[in-house]
Amino acid sequence: MDKNNLALTSSEIGTLWGEYVNGTMTDVVNRYMVSIIDDEQIKAIFEEAIDIFERQKRQIVTFIEDEGFPVPIGFNESDLFKDKPRLFTDIFCLNYLHIMALHGLLGHSTALAVAVRKDLRDFYGSCDNDAKRMYNQTIDLLLEKGSFQRDPQFYPAENPEYVSSQDFTDGFFGKGRKLAATEIISISLNLKKSIMAKTLSIAFSQVAQTKEVRKFLTDSEKTADQQIKSFSKIMQTDNLPVPKSWETEVTTSTNSPFSDKLMLYHIGFLFQAAQNYHGAGLATAMRTDLVAAYEGTILKNLMITKKWFDIMVKNKWLEQPPLAPNRNEIAKEM
Repeated sequence: MDKNNLALTSSEIGTLWGEYVNGTMTDVVNRYMVSIIDDEQIKAIFEEAIDIFERQKRQIVTFIEDEGFPVPIGFNESDLFKDKPRLFTDIFCLNYLHIMALHGLLGHSTALAVAVRKDLRDFYGSCDNDAKRMYNQTIDLLLEKGSFQRDPQFYPAENPEYVSSQDFTDGFFGKGRKLAATEIISISLNLKKSIMAKTLSIAFSQVAQTKEVRKFLTDSEKTADQQIKSFSKIMQTDNLPVPKSWETEVTTSTNSPFSDKLMLYHIGFLFQAAQNYHGAGLATAMRTDLVAAYEGTILKNLMITKKWFDIMVKNKWLEQPPLAPNRNEIAKEM
């Protein structure tokens, strides 16, 4: 059996579709950022990111077209308004690329996990390697520039121990224990992602062209801020530092470099992707206050994404992914 002649499964088509739409969205933002960046080191990484996606995009199109599916619309030059004033500082651009590289690692790993055909597995393995390289490059440069925010440091205990009290799960009344290193993983990551979502919401709300989109972006900024405060309070109660905010990395420009469609989709993407990380945090939380914080965050994100969905559909901005065949409708046509 030719492993490359197998018909692609629904899951494989779904990952290709998502990679194309989300990739073209990020590519438009990257192309704007590379046009405003002054720092040559940062600019070089963005140029590499653009070249990498251009190669990936061509391969994705080939996979989709060979299966007879229409190539998604995604995002393109019509969503980028050129020669607009700077909206972000160079260092924010670098932080943005770092966070999006993290999203890429998760997306490529998921796509690889459902891929069966060898050529598709090889492709996603290559994409994963590209994302790892970009992740490492952004960290190295952020460290070099003194702008990478490391997670809190713990001091080693003398010996390993077992949990010996039910107070281990108590996070409300002060009888329990401090945060575990395994819990810090998700808290810190979720804080950084919420800070990114809040900062982009602020920037996009300044330049959005319609009142409806501007209102949604303002609401999403408030939601992200509530989540930041919720998890920051838990960290600070244990005398642990929290990541700094990036609001000051947004300029006062009110001229939009992006279409409202792209900005709205981007924020929706961040809130939907965050659900994966909040779910992982909930699964590892062993303190009652953490469980409550994650449950509240997930619920609020669902409310935001419902509003996002309604606006996207109303404006005919939400592209429909490939659907399973409707057997009832097919039968009616006979």
